[in-house]
Amino acid sequence: MQTREFFVSAPGKVILHGEHSVVHGKVALAVSLNLRTHLRLQSTSSGDVRINLPNIDTFLSWEITALQPLLAGCGAEQDGLKELDGDLLKRLREFTGISDDSTDTRSMAVLAFLYMYLTVFAKSLASITVSVWSELPTGAGLGSSAAYNVCLSSAALLSARGAISSPLTPQQESARWSKEEMELINRWAFMGEKIIHGNPSGVDNAVGTWGGFLRYHAGNITPLSWVPILRILLTNTKVPRSTKVLVSGVKDKINKFPSIMNPILESVSAVSCTCEQTLTEMAVHGPSAEHYNILEELIDINQHHLNVMGVGHSSLDTLCRVTLARGLHSKLTGAGGGGCGITLLRPETDTSVIQSTIDELKACGFDCWETSIGAPGVQQHSSAALSQDILKILNSY
Repeated sequence: MQTREFFVSAPGKVILHGEHSVVHGKVALAVSLNLRTHLRLQSTSSGDVRINLPNIDTFLSWEITALQPLLAGCGAEQDGLKELDGDLLKRLREFTGISDDSTDTRSMAVLAFLYMYLTVFAKSLASITVSVWSELPTGAGLGSSAAYNVCLSSAALLSARGAISSPLTPQQESARWSKEEMELINRWAFMGEKIIHGNPSGVDNAVGTWGGFLRYHAGNITPLSWVPILRILLTNTKVPRSTKVLVSGVKDKINKFPSIMNPILESVSAVSCTCEQTLTEMAVHGPSAEHYNILEELIDINQHHLNVMGVGHSSLDTLCRVTLARGLHSKLTGAGGGGCGITLLRPETDTSVIQSTIDELKACGFDCWETSIGAPGVQQHSSAALSQDILKILNSY
């Protein structure tokens, strides 16, 4: 063990533009959401491993002597691992009683934690306590599982074992790792995502690791440099939806009306590229009113296209109506069919307008937060950098 205690956080994500069209090889922009998952790791002498997940009411511990036999047959050095160890995963399911078809949040979080803990500490299992608390709602398409896995891979495991450095100096409140270490964090977080989601794209964990804006096209993920942080309202309509069903519906519509739908997909891709160009100009020359005008028009265009694809919902229509009445522009983010939406806030937007919008959206039965996009990726923090509320939660377990 390299340290007795440390804190890390990682952001959630939203899709700014390109949802659904990205499935068909078009460009999408994913961006970090400054609602974060926070993790505290402590090394102990208790002889056991503990995981505390208060968001999902999960508090578990295992004796190291009970976990050790699960490593029989596993390779001792796993840093270059690219594929999941199916045998270890099977033993873990049997050990925890988590069935092969289980997908509930609690089971997947526990399975991901134990898998990464055992593979990273395979040479010498360490006695640790990990507590995780998140500002992100689960199951809302906001990258909550990826933020969790990024925190686990960077703090609970790699830093604690000494596979990567502890970048924080006594003079700093927050710090980030080197590019090479971030790549290792991202690879391990992707392993956790595979455990939870089966066949993830890798976008969510990349956003959680690198932060900022990422361009995703045909499986290639490219972080964008020098992009501005934008203020938004994030609204969760709390309307449940099935991503699989919505994706299938778009595919059926493309097959039925290819001459109509294919140009729509191309247009959405063009929206993503135009947005990328605008953000770059804002970063280089400074934001202007015209830049915000363009961003708002792109939001409107993309929302109309998503409605044409058939992934809109009356709850999202309500979001757009409520915000547009105050001169604000909104679109769905993610799969659609309910779920979440984002609303761009201009620098000059009055606080009274923002608050009245939040109040009305909450009166519609929605959850709503004022936050930002483009925030930093995974970071290590000093305890002084954390709010007293977060610190109190993490220190209470």
